Amino acid sequence: MKGLKIILRSKYICFVILIVVIFLALFRVYVLKKSSIYNIDENIFILKVNSVQRKQNKDTVIFNGKEKLISYYEFFPFDVGDIIYIKGNLSKIKNNTIPNLFNYNRYLQSKGIYYELKISEIELIKKNNNLLNRLKLSIENRIKKIPHCEYLYTFILGDTAYFSNDVKNDYQFNGLYYLLTIGSLQVTLIINILDKFLLKLKIKKVFRLIIIFIFLIIYIFLTNGLIGVLRSSICYIITQILKLKRVKYRYINILMIVCSFLLFLNPYYIQDIGFQYSFIISLAIIKKQKWIKGNFIKRLLIVSTIANLASLPISIYYNFEFNFLSILLSIIFVPLINYFIFPLAIIVFFFPILSSVFNFIITFIESINHFFSNFTLFYFVFRKPIILLIILYYIYFFKTSIFHSLLIHSIVIITLYLNVNKIIDNRFITFLDVNEGDACVIAIKNNIYLIDTGGGNNIDYSDNIIKYIHSLGINKIHKMFLTHGDMDHLGSSFSLVNKIKIENVYFNSNSYNENEKKLITILEKKHIFYHKIYNYVFSYSDISFDIYSYDLKEENDSSMIMSIIDKRNDINILLMGDASSETEKIFLRENEIINYDILKVAHHGSKTSTSKEFVEKINPKYSIISVGKNNRYGHPNKEVLDNLKDSKVYRTDQDGSIMFKIRNNKLQVEAYCK
Repeated sequence: MKGLKIILRSKYICFVILIVVIFLALFRVYVLKKSSIYNIDENIFILKVNSVQRKQNKDTVIFNGKEKLISYYEFFPFDVGDIIYIKGNLSKIKNNTIPNLFNYNRYLQSKGIYYELKISEIELIKKNNNLLNRLKLSIENRIKKIPHCEYLYTFILGDTAYFSNDVKNDYQFNGLYYLLTIGSLQVTLIINILDKFLLKLKIKKVFRLIIIFIFLIIYIFLTNGLIGVLRSSICYIITQILKLKRVKYRYINILMIVCSFLLFLNPYYIQDIGFQYSFIISLAIIKKQKWIKGNFIKRLLIVSTIANLASLPISIYYNFEFNFLSILLSIIFVPLINYFIFPLAIIVFFFPILSSVFNFIITFIESINHFFSNFTLFYFVFRKPIILLIILYYIYFFKTSIFHSLLIHSIVIITLYLNVNKIIDNRFITFLDVNEGDACVIAIKNNIYLIDTGGGNNIDYSDNIIKYIHSLGINKIHKMFLTHGDMDHLGSSFSLVNKIKIENVYFNSNSYNENEKKLITILEKKHIFYHKIYNYVFSYSDISFDIYSYDLKEENDSSMIMSIIDKRNDINILLMGDASSETEKIFLRENEIINYDILKVAHHGSKTSTSKEFVEKINPKYSIISVGKNNRYGHPNKEVLDNLKDSKVYRTDQDGSIMFKIRNNKLQVEAYCK
């Protein structure tokens, strides 16, 4: 007990323990790399349903077995707690195949999930008879009958999956998305209500605590171990036990011990954004507690400032954006959500007769939220920072006062982030993985040139494209070239033009098809300049762009061809769109041909393009084939691959996105493998 008292009062022991556990977690995650208990060849499973997120198109189901498995099933017919016989196949969960984007595989690993289960046969073995599971199921059934049930799912079960993308985007743009997760404030509010209720029943303190502890354990189960609930509950249980034992402690030490404990149990928490936000913000508020003074509004502003500055590096690292208006908006939305909407959601759960009132208030709040999402003055896009800069930021953050050198330091960092592309002459060309389609991003300093957008098979890649561009610290597309009018090359452009600023759009020389006409209608409404080009030449810095488009009958034949020459680094790049062998002949005949370092292979490696004669003439060092995995067309064609045998071939179906960095007359290649 004496040793425990020393640890709980010490300023440094808990911190040292936390640092050691963090390094241990990093070692376990990135060096040891825990593997799944399951064998990938297993195909028969007896599993228990852990959770079901029911959506319009597909339900997301998590099963408990030897370890957790995730599955996507159309209209899953069973409930939480049911025991199921399943025949199916395990498949590895993909990493992000576009640089800097959300890594779904790492996220699931933090939940203890390593495989996706693709179900072929399913049968009920035993219906749910567990009391807690039945409780959760009855709660879910009650919630889904209430209008704006997404808020009840969030504040009762900790599940944000039911919000529409538009509502989520508004909250995220305004920097308020954290309000849609259950944290210490909500848990504390529930505890206080429960404690006062038990006090009125004249229950002794020890028994009140036991009841509250049991409730918190049940709540952790109901919210599937949501980090905010887990952290707050464990911290509360520990502090109350210490108070009963009359052991003095520093709350910041309790927080570090809980963080160390959770990381030791599950090292993959270190990759969880929610885990990082939860502990960093809590730690910051505790460390800056002496600054939180004044009336309610002033304290709220100070807490909001602390929370936003504490979360700034995490937000920039993962989302590449930050809205400084969120500091002021928090003054409106924090009390509104936490002290009004949250309790009202609980009340409506028990008294659905009030759902019309709840529905009206939610509609009003979301309209306010949407109104502020149109203010872009305080919204900034940042380049993805290096880890060292984040570490230095936090060292300085926790060592200085909030209103003096911290703000100056933050301004310096923000200025650096905003101008890094103007200071450093970065040159990237990235062939994005957009399945059976094309999308290529060329970044030179703070200029972005986008060639095609992908988007075939009704899949919209606009968010992925924008996220990647934002990760480079850039918030607009200077020139967008659509090589031709097929959906797999411009399908995502319809939503892209509504989500990011685009200065100019270029079409090929062929007559506009229906897809292009539809896009032009949107461009005219948005007042975005568009051009039809035949031969177009421009340069930026010491890089020249020569674009050719031949007005031929077939859409693919008229596809743009782009020749890019980096004179400083002596690097030559040729992008062929979907140009056919006939178009290749015209290009060879009408232009002085040089050796190219990079070739974007035409038409996804189709046999109608990339002839042997063409390849021998341009002699590419690297060839990129943008192609979908197991596509129905059989791309890439074996003959094309044979023609490219002397070139290093990268394929998006096998290698994910492929990035070329151009530096000091050299090409650095990075493939973001699946």
